[in-house]
Amino acid sequence: MERFIAACIQMNSLPLRITENIIKIKSSVRKVKDEFNADLIVLPETIVTSFAPDLGISELYELATDIPGNLTDEICDMCKSLRVHIVLPFYEKGHNKEEVYNSAVLIDDNGRIVGTYRKTHPFPTEKNVKAGFQVPVFNTRLAKIGIIICYDGDFPELARIMALQGAEIIVRPSAFLRSFEIWDLTNRARAFDNHIYLLATNAVGLDASGNYHYGHSMIVNPIAQKLAQARGGEDVIACELDPDPLRYVSYGSKAPMVYNHLEDRNLDAYGKLILKSAKSPFPTYKRRNPE
Repeated sequence: MERFIAACIQMNSLPLRITENIIKIKSSVRKVKDEFNADLIVLPETIVTSFAPDLGISELYELATDIPGNLTDEICDMCKSLRVHIVLPFYEKGHNKEEVYNSAVLIDDNGRIVGTYRKTHPFPTEKNVKAGFQVPVFNTRLAKIGIIICYDGDFPELARIMALQGAEIIVRPSAFLRSFEIWDLTNRARAFDNHIYLLATNAVGLDASGNYHYGHSMIVNPIAQKLAQARGGEDVIACELDPDPLRYVSYGSKAPMVYNHLEDRNLDAYGKLILKSAKSPFPTYKRRNPE
């Protein structure tokens, strides 16, 4: 991993107004590159259309994006021109008109699509979104980068799989609706669980279904320290990431780090238990597919 500057652009998108949103995305990226000289920029979940459009699957498919396509070509050209890596989330067209994914592409500073991640755990209200099943980690000149999207961050197994593949950074583009306490807890826990940097970019303002997103994007280091914290409106946060972040047991301390959550796992105790399906011991008020 290199020493570099990472940034989160916390912005509101206009529901279903794709052309205007793309103009705003490009303007925001240029401004952040100019002001912070950022090497990696992460945008919020489904920023091209906004989250949760109240549409049928065929209508959502028509608004979704091809990979590659006109949108990714445009952003690739910008990445090459500005010499910046971007994580760009949007709804992606699947193989047929019954498939739409909540996806994010990682584009490098040569204007190349390094890879695509499809949201593994669509939120229960995302009824028109198909789940992805691949958990890739992408090699870039900056670092090894994994991507999770919003609700994915609630699942420790997903971030752990990425860490086991060598991820040094996990980015979490989001349109987070629940409490700040859950947002803060899951971001810091996933970073601390796996001793990785976590860049969590949240949307702000109203989405296509009238839900309000409250921002508070954050950058967390591998010992759960928040290096940057955004406000509740449109905002940008950025900071330099240290390629040697596990020297000390806590921030502000000179005591050496003596433990490691990956290396200290007792694998003999886990067996196959972690891979079995389960139901909560407590009833859930409403599920997508009630029995």
